[in-house]
Amino acid sequence: MKRRTLIKGTAATLSSLWLSRALGKSFYNNQLNEPIANGPFKPTWESLQNYKTPEWFRDAKLGMWAHWGPQCQPEAGDWYGRGMYQEGSWQYKIHLQKYGHPSKFGFKDVINEWKAEKWNPEELVSLYKSAGAQYFMALANHHDNFDLYDSKYQNSWNSTKIGPKKDLIGGWEKAARNNGLPFGVSVHASHAWRWYEVAQRSDKTGPYAGIPYDGKLTKAGGKDKWWQGLDPQELYAQNHPLSKDSLDDNSIGGQWGWGNGAYPPDKAYIDKFYNRTIELINKYNPDVVYFDDSQLPFWPVSDSGLRIAAHLYNKSIKEHGALRAVLNGKILDQNQRKAMVWDIERGQANQIEPLPWQTDTCIGGWHYDRALYERDGYKTAKTVIQTLVDIVAKNGNLMLNIPVRGDGTIDEKERKIVEDIGKWMNTNGESIYATRPWKIFGEGPAQEAAAQLSAQGFNEGKGKPFTHEDIRFATKGDVLYATAMGWPEDGKLVIKSLAKASEHFPKEIQKIEWLPTKQSLTFERNDKGLIVTLPEKSSDALAYANVLKVLS
Repeated sequence: MKRRTLIKGTAATLSSLWLSRALGKSFYNNQLNEPIANGPFKPTWESLQNYKTPEWFRDAKLGMWAHWGPQCQPEAGDWYGRGMYQEGSWQYKIHLQKYGHPSKFGFKDVINEWKAEKWNPEELVSLYKSAGAQYFMALANHHDNFDLYDSKYQNSWNSTKIGPKKDLIGGWEKAARNNGLPFGVSVHASHAWRWYEVAQRSDKTGPYAGIPYDGKLTKAGGKDKWWQGLDPQELYAQNHPLSKDSLDDNSIGGQWGWGNGAYPPDKAYIDKFYNRTIELINKYNPDVVYFDDSQLPFWPVSDSGLRIAAHLYNKSIKEHGALRAVLNGKILDQNQRKAMVWDIERGQANQIEPLPWQTDTCIGGWHYDRALYERDGYKTAKTVIQTLVDIVAKNGNLMLNIPVRGDGTIDEKERKIVEDIGKWMNTNGESIYATRPWKIFGEGPAQEAAAQLSAQGFNEGKGKPFTHEDIRFATKGDVLYATAMGWPEDGKLVIKSLAKASEHFPKEIQKIEWLPTKQSLTFERNDKGLIVTLPEKSSDALAYANVLKVLS
């Protein structure tokens, strides 16, 4: 009887905790030390849905991102800190060659190798601003759980104590402010609990078969080593059983939202993440906070993300007199998109979205990959600009990552791409900044074959390439901008949506300007479309997105 009563009581307690969670009430109350701003926003989805995206973000359109941390040091691509523990993977093989076996040289040791000795944040942020970026974002921590700022809650495993021994977020923030750019931080560390489970493994074959990797090491194992006195578990967070199907490398995707058998994170881990993130917001005052999470960190097993969001919004109102902050999250339903800015990873919407949104993508891999550089695998400036034009026409922003090498520099191919983006933006930026969607986003064959979004996004590059028949529209006041994604061979551009009988544009067209030079163009308008005679083609390099300014 007592046993049955205890189980019943436990179930009731769990039910109560879930109800508190659903209502957004904090049920963690022991180790939450960071000061919280009070204000109109409460830690519930219902309250957060009163959010309104600030106009500065809607006007900015283009941001650049330094997705840079210790995983860039090996120059072997994204998720290196996980892949190096996956026996037989290409990153595991690189790790063996470069550093040795992960039972002897783990990711903690990679961090120690990373020095960022050539990092010049002022030069890089200035370059990005000259290329047209209107805000800048830096990685604050990744799934590797290493804080890139002076964190008192991740006191041992942060960039001021190990590796570069520099406050990287502090340096990036100063550079952004010096260049007059809003500053953002991206936060990914909630997933370290599940992401690092591979570090609990051992090789199944070969000379190291059965010898555990370093994922379960504790402070006691550091005697006479460089990390003596440090506890690897504060980094790896692997003092817990494996999740269901953890040995299947593909299972992590289905457990990203803490369901489908993910071993639940404990209270101490969630509390620590909460404190680290609130401290990050309080210390560096970001205008943008990007979470690499389904909805918010730890949702729905914790309300910690809701509490962080409410604090960010209330703090912004208190300090600016109005809500200036932007919060990004992924895989949002229609109501959640009212509470924050929906972010689509490596993809874009297929329609004009009623609320502002953002694409995040990269010209290469998220972390620096030497192989991409060697095989000329980067996105071109053409691809970036066409993507930006398409996104802006659909009420979105583009956040573009330029991969940074371990030493803190970008390579010459990346620099050339950034400079080429700047060349187009310097003459055509008027059609991008502070614009709003038109009645329709565009026309042409590319959209007719557009790929659908999958999970976080991931429809990038899956449709037809753009041609001059693909037109995108944007407006500013009474001006309509029409951008053709290519150059017609005969120099005559046809825009069907602006035909004489168009329901979208019934007014008379008085003038059409070629935006780069402001020169007037000759045109004819009939029942089939608006036919515009383009000027002489002066540069193949910039002919991939041609902007007409339509005046009525």
